Amino acid sequence: MRELLDAARRGDEDAFGQLVGPWRGELHAHCYRMLGSDADADDAVQETLVRAWNGLGKYQDRGSIRAWLYKIATNRCLTLLEKRGKRELPTDLNASFEAEWLEPYPSQRLDWTARLSPEARVVALESVELAFVASLQHLSALQRAVLLLRDVLAFAAREVAELLETSVAAVNSALQRARAVLSSLQPSQQEALRELGKSAERDLVRRYMTAWEAGDVDAIVAMLADDAKYSMPPLLQWFSGRAKIRRFLLDGPLREKWRFLPVRANGQLAFGTYLWDHDRFVPGGLDVIVVRGSEIVEVVSFLDADFGSFGLPDEVLR
Repeated sequence: MRELLDAARRGDEDAFGQLVGPWRGELHAHCYRMLGSDADADDAVQETLVRAWNGLGKYQDRGSIRAWLYKIATNRCLTLLEKRGKRELPTDLNASFEAEWLEPYPSQRLDWTARLSPEARVVALESVELAFVASLQHLSALQRAVLLLRDVLAFAAREVAELLETSVAAVNSALQRARAVLSSLQPSQQEALRELGKSAERDLVRRYMTAWEAGDVDAIVAMLADDAKYSMPPLLQWFSGRAKIRRFLLDGPLREKWRFLPVRANGQLAFGTYLWDHDRFVPGGLDVIVVRGSEIVEVVSFLDADFGSFGLPDEVLR
């Protein structure tokens, strides 16, 4: 560690890469939680590393590189949040206006969690689930940062106060308010999928794909909970309840021919959906699924998702 730091300070970029490399994945996840955008997280991490490189000469080796990087990344995110509004899902909007939408998060981004203990990995995956990240958007930027640093990343209150250059009392107050806002969150998808079991999960995925590809509205609706929701950012329109979702599917999507490919997004079940276009299937949307028991309680179809970042092909031939 000391040798790498000294070499990096002398201008050795490879040494710097080795110094910060172990933290790059988790820094990206942190910036995504803060900003609600995979693309914005990319920019924030890149700027964090540039600032860290330029600031090595001023770095005081009294703590950890990890904490120092989180300080830079968190403050960069706070600056970005000052310049734009919160990101939401259509079901979170209180009025119809042009909004910035929450973006899905590629599970490939979470490969770094494999080195964590089972318990820590569950926490990391829960912290990027759509419902959690969407709820974070209803916190102030400071509350968001404090909650993530304390409850997700397990920094002590004193450390968080130092990172954010505020008092321990302010940190504790922000944390209390943030926890109150998030207290109504439903059980995580990690817990729901664990209770469902791998065999039932595979069966649910198979039945959902088969129903869509067959255009079987009855089979699709039968898999939905009574209070299911269906949304399609960036469209404002969304539907709640089996009857309304059924009518929407018949009037729109099920007039098309579809192919589905299973994938993971935000640590959740997801599908790359493709609709028929003359001689091939082309991307239609990335559907992120929320389950409760063996039922689907929400489908968020991200119509503008970057399929490549999820390892999905640009087209399906048949």
